[in-house]
Amino acid sequence: MSTLGEAEAKRRGASEGRAAEAGKMPALRELLRGLGDVVFPPACVACRGVVEGSGFKHLCVKCAGQLDFVHAPSCTTCGSPFYGVMEGERICPHCDGLHPAFGTGCTAVLFKGPARALVIELKYHRGLHVLADIETIFRRSPEVMAHIADAVLVPVPLHPRKARERGYNQSALLAAVLARVSGGRVEELLRRDVDTQTQTAFDRKTRQANLKNAFALARGATLTAGQKYVLVDDVFTTGSTLNSCARVLRGAGALSLDVVTFAHG
Repeated sequence: MSTLGEAEAKRRGASEGRAAEAGKMPALRELLRGLGDVVFPPACVACRGVVEGSGFKHLCVKCAGQLDFVHAPSCTTCGSPFYGVMEGERICPHCDGLHPAFGTGCTAVLFKGPARALVIELKYHRGLHVLADIETIFRRSPEVMAHIADAVLVPVPLHPRKARERGYNQSALLAAVLARVSGGRVEELLRRDVDTQTQTAFDRKTRQANLKNAFALARGATLTAGQKYVLVDDVFTTGSTLNSCARVLRGAGALSLDVVTFAHG
């Protein structure tokens, strides 16, 4: 019995020792990361200057100051800001003819300068590290925080081929960030069946034609009539992609449906 007791004590001691060492690892990694930043200061994704004292991890002071946050008054459909005093209907000329299947839209910043650099780094250079700065920007946007309160966040899906090529869906990552800052949750309710070419260079009419029947409800997905849903995408350009997704969710029973994007432009 004594031998068994000693063996058990040694086993527990070894287990506790491994747990203690494991607990030290995150702190050690953070220390090493901090030392790395001292020896090799992170470069700004927008201008390649040194990042220091900006409140961001990947934007320098100058570029952080160039972020153009969107505040009210703004277009109720796309979130594009209005300048000056507004009266009456708040829909911008940009959204004329869109006929949104969703309720209202909100965006954090304009898609230019440093905000554009963050999106490009995330989408095309596997720059997952910039999500920390995108989270900071979302947290500094009270309009976005209010817009997504108590909502289920639904990312715009990528076609499987593009998801394999990129390695992730940037809209799903943005939705996860928003869920973290709002206490909400993400549900991937949509799938993309049509592998369309990039829509960047096309006008709204062409985009709408290309996106016809591109999206469908994900297999096994169910919606709750009284739940608020918010579609999440990186950039609101013409609104065609978000509107195509919104039509599918409306058809599946989403009564309260809005959209949110990181940027507008």
